[in-house]
Amino acid sequence: MTDMSVTQILFRDAEKTDAKAIAALYRLAAGGVADVVWEAFREGDEDVVEAGARRYARDGEDFSYQNCALAEARGRTVGLLHAFPMHADPDFDPSDMDPVLRPYADLEEPDSYYIAGIALRPEARGRGIGTKMLRLAELRALTRGFSKLSLIAFEENKKAVRLYERLGYRTTDSRDVVPHPFVEYDGRALLMVKAL
Repeated sequence: MTDMSVTQILFRDAEKTDAKAIAALYRLAAGGVADVVWEAFREGDEDVVEAGARRYARDGEDFSYQNCALAEARGRTVGLLHAFPMHADPDFDPSDMDPVLRPYADLEEPDSYYIAGIALRPEARGRGIGTKMLRLAELRALTRGFSKLSLIAFEENKKAVRLYERLGYRTTDSRDVVPHPFVEYDGRALLMVKAL
């Protein structure tokens, strides 16, 4: 798929039947953090992507196909935008949370439209599709009445951080990444926020 331009990309809302493709793409975006979560939900001999697909097939949850948009080129899914409203939860108690996941929960920005994941297959990168997906998130945030977007990026993922900065995102907080065999990054996790 070498001839892929932004004009050949179709963006559409995900459907429940897309759950496995969503899980596979989200896994690219999450740098191993999804594997930490999904490992706990595996049933029998299923792999972590199948466990993730079951979670994304649910209705009415933040981590659901209902909060995902897919980018397609020539009928093949090449990208994912996963975003949803992030509201303050006064009852949230991070003390019982897995310590590997806690830094990401600590970095959540209340009252923002949160981009939980943006991912592109390798052959779709560097073609402006990621920028288009971030613009789609902005449009969705504005139509839902949000005045800011937020996302969490790994400081070591310098290409992604540069893209976010170029599009107006600013680092407002950070936490140390807790080492885990599944997590691909060290260093810091960055909360990046963009005012709309």
